[in-house]
Amino acid sequence: MSLEKVDLRLLHLLAATLNFGFFIGDIADPSLHNIYELFAAVIVNLIATVLKFGDRTQIGAVHLATSLVAGPAAHRCGGRVGVRGACVGRGLTREMMASIVSLSGGALFANVVSVVLLVIETVSFHRR
Repeated sequence: MSLEKVDLRLLHLLAATLNFGFFIGDIADPSLHNIYELFAAVIVNLIATVLKFGDRTQIGAVHLATSLVAGPAAHRCGGRVGVRGACVGRGLTREMMASIVSLSGGALFANVVSVVLLVIETVSFHRR
């Protein structure tokens, strides 16, 4: 068993779990979406992206593509929260929160695709 593969799969599942935890709930209600969960999702997505650069297989390229979609989408969510919510001082409006959660939904979809690819790769693995 390769510890590197276990770490990568763990990060895939953790990123999907964190994105799902942030995404679930009323889209415009800021009290239902934990901001620390969003930032944790951003960090886990970025770490998973860096780890995928070493994989030279075809499925590895697809994994990297999904990670490159999920990372920036989650990062844009975090940027919107930080700049518009904290720095501007207006607080989060319902419209801003809906936009942030929508971007998080895009990142969640990319994470789900990545997890499905992991399951397919695991099922099709042949022992040598």
